[in-house]
Amino acid sequence: MVEEEGNGRRSIPRAAKKQVTYKEVTIEDKPKVKRVKKTDNKEDEEKPNKDEIDQGTCATEKRKRGDSATTSTKEGKKKQENKKQRNTLVEKDNTENGMCHQCQRNDNGPVVRCLNCKRKRYCFPCLKTWYPSVSHMKIAEKCPFCCNTCNCRACLRLDTKMEGLNSDLKVSKDEKIQCSKYILKTLLPHLKVINAEQIMEKQVEAKILGLELEDVKPQDAKCHPDERLYCDNCETAIFDLHRSCSKCCSDMCLTCCLEIRKGKLQTREDDVSWNFTNRGLEYEHGEEGEIKVTDDKLKAEDSKKRPSGWKANDTGIITCYCGDGDLKLKRILPDDMVSNLVKRVEEANKDLDLPEMVMEPCSCFNSEGHINMNNDKSLKAACRVGSEDNYLYYPHVTDVQQDDVKHFQHHWVKGEPVVVRDVLAATAGLSWEPMVMYRGCRQIKHVKHGELKEVNAIDCLDGCEYVVNLHQFFAGYTKGRYDRMGWPQLLKLKDWPPAKTFKENLPRHCEEFLCSLPLKQYTHPRSGPLNIAVKLPEDCLKPDMGPKTYVAYGFAEEFGRGDSVTKLHCDMSDAVNVLTHICEVPIVKDMKPTMKKLKKAHAEQDVKELFSSVPNYQEKMEILKNTSEAQVGEDDGALWDIFRREDVPKLEEYLVKHHKEFRHFYCCPVSQVVHPIHDQSFYLTRYHIMILKEEYGIEPWTFVQKLGEAVLIPVGCPHQVRNLKSCTKVALDFVSPENVGECFRLTKEYRLLPPNHHSKEDKLQIKKMVVYAIDKALNDLSGKESPEPQEKKRAKRVTKPIW
Repeated sequence: MVEEEGNGRRSIPRAAKKQVTYKEVTIEDKPKVKRVKKTDNKEDEEKPNKDEIDQGTCATEKRKRGDSATTSTKEGKKKQENKKQRNTLVEKDNTENGMCHQCQRNDNGPVVRCLNCKRKRYCFPCLKTWYPSVSHMKIAEKCPFCCNTCNCRACLRLDTKMEGLNSDLKVSKDEKIQCSKYILKTLLPHLKVINAEQIMEKQVEAKILGLELEDVKPQDAKCHPDERLYCDNCETAIFDLHRSCSKCCSDMCLTCCLEIRKGKLQTREDDVSWNFTNRGLEYEHGEEGEIKVTDDKLKAEDSKKRPSGWKANDTGIITCYCGDGDLKLKRILPDDMVSNLVKRVEEANKDLDLPEMVMEPCSCFNSEGHINMNNDKSLKAACRVGSEDNYLYYPHVTDVQQDDVKHFQHHWVKGEPVVVRDVLAATAGLSWEPMVMYRGCRQIKHVKHGELKEVNAIDCLDGCEYVVNLHQFFAGYTKGRYDRMGWPQLLKLKDWPPAKTFKENLPRHCEEFLCSLPLKQYTHPRSGPLNIAVKLPEDCLKPDMGPKTYVAYGFAEEFGRGDSVTKLHCDMSDAVNVLTHICEVPIVKDMKPTMKKLKKAHAEQDVKELFSSVPNYQEKMEILKNTSEAQVGEDDGALWDIFRREDVPKLEEYLVKHHKEFRHFYCCPVSQVVHPIHDQSFYLTRYHIMILKEEYGIEPWTFVQKLGEAVLIPVGCPHQVRNLKSCTKVALDFVSPENVGECFRLTKEYRLLPPNHHSKEDKLQIKKMVVYAIDKALNDLSGKESPEPQEKKRAKRVTKPIW
């Protein structure tokens, strides 16, 4: 039996409730409220009192008489004359006909009947609770169910297409052809790099076997279709040619094979040990604290050294670290598939006249090449001297829907973020209120949706996860929470709902998000013609690109410790982030003196532990100690800092130099840096951003994301976010043709990280995407269906450490 949380139901059984039938009501010009009981007395009609007229938004009408007799009173004549100008109200004999669609009850008083579908009714209490901003007049004209905005539990879990709401992207034949040409032109250089790696390895194999290059035939890897192959040394995803041990079945990518033959294997063999110590909440608020017993898996004693016994002889043969076998050349894709693709693209380049990527000035600039100050599609986000990229492309959602993508591509190809306004206007308007999402997800027991009463929330003060009741978390989202020492407790849910996909848990919200996506040619996760990630075949094990929800508390004031932040990091691919809901939670007045005292203790502790060697830092700390609450607009939600790709070397240098001035897990000082960006250990406060500009002359694009805005972040741009209010965001990853080169660069950085680093695993598999994207583009241009090769994959060390 399915047992769910009640949807507004009381604990008494339905049979024990008083059965009262009310007339259905619709809307008149001067709304009234009137409750009418069933009666046989024709004159037993009550006149609405003044309070009912002021309070209600619906009206009742007298019972229809069978013979439609003429009313003798003046009031009756007037009503009869205006009969055609009003909505007719009909009383039903069956009590079930007055049931509210939202709460499934028929004893909650008057209901508003929808004149559009003539079936759905909503009671006054439900309208006040769940649709407070919608007038009863609007409900009567077209109810939430007809508008696809009904947030009852049943509708929130509908996983079928909603009438009048379609998130799919329809691509014309001409548009598909132009996008295919663009993909071929953009990805050909990367395909040639992949082909060169394979030819080089085949040449080594030809030398080993004493054959001509064209006679080299790699063995079939014989992998299962539902598995993925990883390199045993660097854990990079293997999509085609690789070497495998004939005895222990260990696998190695071509890059590692090349480095072994050169005698310079660059990957790290030992795990990293972070040594963050839990000293308790007292230490996190400036006191000494005591070391706590913890299950932290990042201690030094848990680190281990990985085997590294691969050796190569003069002929190029690599002996496995197991010592019992040599590494044999194997393939996953059909033989010579990559080489054949290169030839086909080069032929298409001649026959199809593939377009050149011409960088013409866009409308954001005037005739002299300077930024157009009167342009309403530009957002100032930086103050770099002598730079023309201080402004970001800032179109309205209607602009990107009506225009072609060339304006967007002009900024995107240069690695600039893009902010699109009012993307929620393209949706049905389903509520993203936290309690609506809570009702859609929360259940005690359900055979389809599983059990979801508690969640693992991250405390921004110490970076650790804690089990929190789902209802309590969302209550804190709107009302705030404080720890036992009086400091605001800022929690966040990352990649929520857990376990299953966003679509499985909240199908209606997922559909709503997909409708809101701007520039769907790039961002649509199923049919975007310029989204390389969608080109993978159906039977392929695909990376998790989202969408994912991020729900977090936030305050306008920058506390300096425990702020609601996403620390500096670099995504594995391009991403779009939509702010769907915000809620301002004021700080409790009685807590302000306590917070001021704790902030002073934080500053003194920082001076002692972090900045004792920094000249005159105590003077600068006074700025942080006395910060006041920032002024934010009504629609402001999150503060973004996005760095340019060309500034990454200087940014990394600054972080390595100043890393001891930052705190991470358990508020412990950062003692070491493996990779300043991929460690995700740093959030640069306004103070650090000021020092960064003074010392290195660089600054990020800084802007506030407002409700309903979508931020598109190019891969390779480090960024950080701080929530100015409680925020609900939905994010989706995609891969654009222009940024494939950055994906290649990041993949190389990931493989050099320690084996237990959280960014180590190659989740994207960009080389596989490039091969399949080009193959599909060629078949689209020729009018053929893409023959999906029977890809074979095997899981290899797919698990990763839990941080």
